[in-house]
Amino acid sequence: MVKLHDLRPPPGARRPRKRIGRGTGSGRGDLSGRGRGGQKARSGKGPRPGFEGGQTPLVLRLPHKRGFHNPFAKTYQIVHLGDLDARFAPGDEVTPERMASVGLIRHPDRPVKVLSDGDCTKPLTVVAHRFSTTARQKVLDAGGKVVELEPSA
Repeated sequence: MVKLHDLRPPPGARRPRKRIGRGTGSGRGDLSGRGRGGQKARSGKGPRPGFEGGQTPLVLRLPHKRGFHNPFAKTYQIVHLGDLDARFAPGDEVTPERMASVGLIRHPDRPVKVLSDGDCTKPLTVVAHRFSTTARQKVLDAGGKVVELEPSA
């Protein structure tokens, strides 16, 4: 039966504390494990973290980060009207999947914005998430249709 007064930690679980500065025979006398003088051998706290003895510290030698990163910013894949006009036939429906298949965008599941660089000479049905005002007008002037998709969450 285990009795409370018989309980002991297992052998090797507890070590005696290091008695510093108690004579040379103790093995930790003389300099007490602090080396040969200097700021870190004295009593008190010592230099602050990151202090490099007066040399410009690493944190100041590195370039500063600047500006602001908006984690909620929406990034669009850009497509130009001239590219759509060159790659699709009159009357085609141009969806993000079709744009990806002809190499205009990389990811059909990410939002697409159509910009007005170039001319639209064919009636195309362009399906995208956003259109610049000029791009929308050029597609409509060419007899095409503009379908704006809902932004995906």
